[in-house]
Amino acid sequence: MKLNIAVLAGDGIGPEIVEQALNVTKAVCAKFGHELTYKHAITGATAIDQVGEPYPAETHELCMQSDAVLFGAIGDPKFDNDPTAKVRPEQGLLQMRKQLGLYANIRPVETFSSLIHKSPLRKELVDGANFVCIRELTGGIYFGEKGRKDDGNTAFDNCVYTRDEVERILKLGYEYAGKRNKKLTVVDKANVLESSRLWRQVAQEMAPKYPDITTEYMFVDNAAMQIIKWPKHFDVMVTENMFGDILTDEASVITGSLGLLPSASIGIHTSVFEPIHGSYPQAAGKNIANPLATILSAAMMFEYAFNLMDEGKIIREAVEKSIEANVVTEDIAEGSKPYSTSDVGEWIVNYIKNK
Repeated sequence: MKLNIAVLAGDGIGPEIVEQALNVTKAVCAKFGHELTYKHAITGATAIDQVGEPYPAETHELCMQSDAVLFGAIGDPKFDNDPTAKVRPEQGLLQMRKQLGLYANIRPVETFSSLIHKSPLRKELVDGANFVCIRELTGGIYFGEKGRKDDGNTAFDNCVYTRDEVERILKLGYEYAGKRNKKLTVVDKANVLESSRLWRQVAQEMAPKYPDITTEYMFVDNAAMQIIKWPKHFDVMVTENMFGDILTDEASVITGSLGLLPSASIGIHTSVFEPIHGSYPQAAGKNIANPLATILSAAMMFEYAFNLMDEGKIIREAVEKSIEANVVTEDIAEGSKPYSTSDVGEWIVNYIKNK
């Protein structure tokens, strides 16, 4: 099979972790006889520094011409610490989502048996926790009208959703729930927000069309509590953009490390596969960042973009074995000297080659 991917390393630790994920992708393609074509492009702070914008037209064109995008991370402290900056790296991520039609971010939350003790929650709460968060990506407060008035002393950010946007993401949620344990949790704030009342109304209209799936409704503040109190309660969770942004980061802590969780952003055009963590600029260039989330994102790429399930499976197996063998970076290493980013990547590549 021919696989054509765009590689967007981005900022901070992005280049280091994406390099390892790309090496793993090459190893899998070689093992299974696939023809891999890939090209690199700039985005984020790196792109701002080079061409003045975070998601250049050339980068977008490459993404549109590719079957999938392997993405690292964006962000730089020099922009975070400058509230007057007119152009920011994160704007590039929003542009990419909008222009590629990436309407859904899929984040699996799954614990690793050998790392249960790393979780801040008790073992009996998290052992066996396995659910999927589906976050709407193209609407909501992040994309609504925003600005300042009263000489800059009043700020506003409008949250806007259309019926079509809500139906589209709920349909995806029901499809995922149908493939798993047939339970969908719709998270909103319908007791306060009009946009959430639209979400709940549409969900109530759609639920009878999926009689084999249990639909429950949960206010976002309660959901934030239940993720910690009872994470095994959830199967598939679907919610709007900002709520999803917050809840998925909260849920990620259950595993014990942000460096372990992948994600897929899917939609109308090319899908994007990326780790859920940020650019971690403090570690950039030190060869200490955990590449496992990005490598697992490559596994999702094989599965979701190309329907190559065995290829994704061998990557997951290699990651699990590396954790069991304590071939891990300093964020999760125990009792021995931690391995470098490149060491971990090389170990996984060799496992795949020798499997």
